[in-house]
Amino acid sequence: MTVYNFSAGPAMLPGPVLKKAQAELLDWQGRGVSVMEISHRSPEYIAMAEEAEQNLRDLMNIPDNYAVLFMHGGGRNHFSSVPLNIAPADATVDYITTGSWSQIAFDEAKKYVAKVNLAAHSEDTEQGKAIPLVGDWKLTDGAAYVHYCPNETVDGIALHQVPQVKAPLVADMSSVILAEPLDVSKFGVIYAGAQKNIGPSGFSVVIIRKDLLATQQNSVCTVMNYQVQAAERSMYNTPNTWAWYLSGEVFKWLKAEGGVAAMGERNHAKAALLYECIDNNPFYRNQVHPRNRSIMNIPFQLAKPELDPLFLEQAASQGLVALKGHRFVGGMRASMYNAMPMQGARALVDFMTRFAQQHRV
Repeated sequence: MTVYNFSAGPAMLPGPVLKKAQAELLDWQGRGVSVMEISHRSPEYIAMAEEAEQNLRDLMNIPDNYAVLFMHGGGRNHFSSVPLNIAPADATVDYITTGSWSQIAFDEAKKYVAKVNLAAHSEDTEQGKAIPLVGDWKLTDGAAYVHYCPNETVDGIALHQVPQVKAPLVADMSSVILAEPLDVSKFGVIYAGAQKNIGPSGFSVVIIRKDLLATQQNSVCTVMNYQVQAAERSMYNTPNTWAWYLSGEVFKWLKAEGGVAAMGERNHAKAALLYECIDNNPFYRNQVHPRNRSIMNIPFQLAKPELDPLFLEQAASQGLVALKGHRFVGGMRASMYNAMPMQGARALVDFMTRFAQQHRV
């Protein structure tokens, strides 16, 4: 039985990548040792790291005036690292809170910056939870940056257009990086935890415009200092060598699969299939405004919540696992990152259709 893992993160990784990693676990590149057992400063490892960075640059068309950092921790590390690295302590910064993660980022920034302005937040409407239009945001003149989360993993809310703002734009792209084409030049900083669309947990990527590296530091921890890590090519300290290697293999797989443009087409097709099932069946509902529906994380509720345990049990018996919604939201959630094939989306929709027929409202 094929198992389709709908976990929001750590999420499923591409099968070919896992198989290659398994084959190389004890003998990397014919050296008789694992990639986890060699020096991160050895020529062999540095070559692998440089190839991974170049492949990410190719996939995202990252301009030369941006540094790419591979760092410890997940996206949550950068909730504090961003204000410490690019905002003076007496600055004002703007935050858009659209869901659980951007709210946590907003609260964290208050520890380090004089004024954290809530420029906009998601709101309930008759058509579901929505993000205010950018023209209605209450932005601050002279803000050090504007922070938002383009895709909220817990809530299934997304902003699909890059907002046009005067201040440097900072985006937490942990759950949407590499999911579809993106103009990196519109951003000051992009950061992302790896455990959804890149690689294993405990690893993160930062893409930062180089002029922002000159910002006066606010006593930031050296390991999370963007200036230091950029100067040291992400090797100020021993990096997560296994995660860097595995992420590099994911980048190779993405290239072989047609790149980010091909991923975008697949991801939109998978999401459209599931939303069609939800919208056309009274047994299911999605509570997000249509313009803000995520293509990566799709939450839905059953018309009979008392059937939630049975739904999960029967889904798992069909190889459809990790569909339980986040504890903040409840219900179900299907996370369909790049590694989820179209067959997985179809299998889920087929099961949902059968389940609804058996338990009509």
